[in-house]
Amino acid sequence: MPRHSLGTTTRITLLSALALPLLVAPALADEHAGRDITYEIDGEAFEGYLATAEGDAQGSVLIIHDWDGLDDYERKRADMLAEQGYDAFAIDLYGQGNRPQELDARKEETARLYEDRERMRALTLGGLAEARAQGAATDMVVMGYCFGGAVVLELARSGEAMDIAGYASFHGGLGTPEGQSYESDTPPILIAHGGADESISLDDVATLGKELEDAGVTYEIEVYSGAPHAFTVFGSDRYQQRADEKSWAAFLDLLDETLGE
Repeated sequence: MPRHSLGTTTRITLLSALALPLLVAPALADEHAGRDITYEIDGEAFEGYLATAEGDAQGSVLIIHDWDGLDDYERKRADMLAEQGYDAFAIDLYGQGNRPQELDARKEETARLYEDRERMRALTLGGLAEARAQGAATDMVVMGYCFGGAVVLELARSGEAMDIAGYASFHGGLGTPEGQSYESDTPPILIAHGGADESISLDDVATLGKELEDAGVTYEIEVYSGAPHAFTVFGSDRYQQRADEKSWAAFLDLLDETLGE
């Protein structure tokens, strides 16, 4: 398993509008390069998406979807990772064919899992097992967006997943439920957060930072000025290219440092 190699010091990076020029995120493919995968967990059907690297993969990435369920957004991210040399599997936490479109339906689906965190973890671990059953490289980083970011941290706190090299949350929920905590041997965590996020405050960011610092976890928190909640979602009115590209570059650094030889 890769060693934790983000360094011995903790860094919180506040990026202003005067930052240096961006590293450009990989171009998106016109068509999806991977394939949809149907799998079962305790008799329930789910549908994930697998994109694999050409040749020997450098490692693998588990992608956890936003509150609207697995859709073309996560498929695009998986394709981008495959282009970078990683196997990527986007898991499904809602069930095959369940992709809520209305806000109330999305709230209902996320609430169902927030209120049953044992199920949340079980479905995440089931998706992880399916990724490896499909041949994804064993050593893995887990990442997620918005709701998926909260699930990432739930998994990180649980310590239930094996051979995880790191975790990344993009504009995700950051709160720690009562009775949970982080262990000192938790793999490195990257938090990418928008400074103008009105759903998750900078106070929430600071609280998490203190938790991780007190626990002795290796972590990095990057806050992007002017970026709203969901700043990575292509084509939305919240998309901020600068923050998206910088957070993607930071994530690729995490992959290189935790999965690289």
